[in-house]
Amino acid sequence: MTAPQPNPNPLFCADWRWQWPTELAHTGIALQACRFSPTDLAPALAADSSANQAHRLPLPLTLPAHLTNAAIKRQCEYLAGRWCVLQAQKKLKFAEQVPSIGADRAPQWPAGQIGSISHSHSQAVAIVADSLHWQGIGVDIEVCLSAARAQRLAGEILTDEELSAWQALPQSAQAAHVTLAFCLKEALFKTLYPLTQTRFYFHDAHVVLSAEATSSKGQAQLTLNRELSPAWPIGSRVTAHWQWQTNSVLGLIALAHTETS
Repeated sequence: MTAPQPNPNPLFCADWRWQWPTELAHTGIALQACRFSPTDLAPALAADSSANQAHRLPLPLTLPAHLTNAAIKRQCEYLAGRWCVLQAQKKLKFAEQVPSIGADRAPQWPAGQIGSISHSHSQAVAIVADSLHWQGIGVDIEVCLSAARAQRLAGEILTDEELSAWQALPQSAQAAHVTLAFCLKEALFKTLYPLTQTRFYFHDAHVVLSAEATSSKGQAQLTLNRELSPAWPIGSRVTAHWQWQTNSVLGLIALAHTETS
């Protein structure tokens, strides 16, 4: 029996539970997720910032200037997301290059690449793709909302039509339903904002979810309720993919160049 290989980056634990949807093409695109502990990362961050100690973060990971004084939690989220980016780039045989941050706080991807990053509760995920094959990508990962928080946020996340359908669900399914709608709309924003440079909000898109959407995995259609650009008018539809693992959900959208709105 072959002995297990040591993790070369013990600060970040690759999370292989999340799988690329079989319904989607996989040419020139890679997903990477990880788990991390702010408690374990804190000493490495302290060593990394000290001139008298060795660099302990996996190269080429460094904190940008605006995060050097941020809370440890925020620093760890940033680093974990970028670690996932580096691993996805490696899978695609791209040069490992951490995306910079633009004036709008969105990642600025290296030439020839597009991507998306998300993190939630000590887990992170990134998707990187070859822009020759893909025009837009969005990914989001969320831990299921509590019942009380779902009740508070439902009106902000769901349109009036979505809210009516949600209120008809059993109470036991409502929190997961709101979480999934939030997750897919976040993925939609991350997909379309780089293409349109237009900010939009939860009520600007509509998603139809079945009562079974709170288990396992599946697909859903999102429809725009407002025009974002001439290429993305009202009524444009996008297919989102989702999957649950224990109490977390991952939503993603990947638009190939052959797809139109």
